[in-house]
Amino acid sequence: MKTVYFIGMAASFIVSAVLCPLFIPVLRKLKFGQQVREEGNPEHLKKQGTPTMGGIAFLSAVLLAGGVSSFFFPEILPVLILTLGFGVIGFIDDYIKVVRKHSEGFKPWQKLLCQILLTGGFAVYCYLNPAIGSSVILPFTGGKEWNMGWLYFPFVFACVLGTDNGTNFTDGLDGLCASVTVVVSMFFLLAGIRLQHEGMAMFSGIFMGALFGFLLVNAHPAKMFMGDTGSLAIGGFVAGTALVLKMGWFIILIGLIYLVEVLSVILQVGYFKLTHGKRIFKMAPIHHHFELSGFSETQIVTLFSIVTVILGFIAYLAL
Repeated sequence: MKTVYFIGMAASFIVSAVLCPLFIPVLRKLKFGQQVREEGNPEHLKKQGTPTMGGIAFLSAVLLAGGVSSFFFPEILPVLILTLGFGVIGFIDDYIKVVRKHSEGFKPWQKLLCQILLTGGFAVYCYLNPAIGSSVILPFTGGKEWNMGWLYFPFVFACVLGTDNGTNFTDGLDGLCASVTVVVSMFFLLAGIRLQHEGMAMFSGIFMGALFGFLLVNAHPAKMFMGDTGSLAIGGFVAGTALVLKMGWFIILIGLIYLVEVLSVILQVGYFKLTHGKRIFKMAPIHHHFELSGFSETQIVTLFSIVTVILGFIAYLAL
């Protein structure tokens, strides 16, 4: 049975690897080019106009392979819907920024409202699902579960919204978000196998294969960016998979890079306001701090990926 996981991974990789290069000229023709903010890293100005919204390509592979697999593993479907739902939110945000030329995209309250509604629906699904309920596995306890009761709902919102915004901030360098998430997907594949949760193991393999295909055009120097379409969908996948596996607390470990990216922005903005203009980092999110400190994009992506591999080993031991 385990062989089927890798068949799903190979299928999504092939579809993604074929679709991604085909999308580049289409996105160029539609003028879906990256808009680089002038107040950002000046080195990124050369990326102006690079095709974005490439998340559509690898999500198409996920939809195809995941949709077919859901006939055999129905538990995939809710996580697939959550993933694609966040992808749609990201697509609308990208469309407003790229096509309508409004650099900020969605108004913050509009994006948050859509995220809350989608997360709320998923929280209800998890709570009413007898296989999940309101239980979570506690790390480093030998697989012991804690029934969180009513606390489960705010916990789900924290997991989904925190992770989703974390993956969004992580998508700032060529191949960074995709590379880190490949490692996260591998962790969930192995965790799913260990927990005998075939559906989530299958879906994790599918998502990993699609990201491998996307990295062929997204690795430095990137020929295409995923945009919010891809980064928000990734957040939905990571949080949704973790919650169905009852591993929401494990996001702190395996998704630490996402968390650090969010915290760096919160700390930077908060400190800037409190001190009337002073900064903790040279630039936030923190990957830009490393970049302005002399690290190349490739070095940062490699470092963050290695850190995630190490955290993955720790998280697996904590299961």
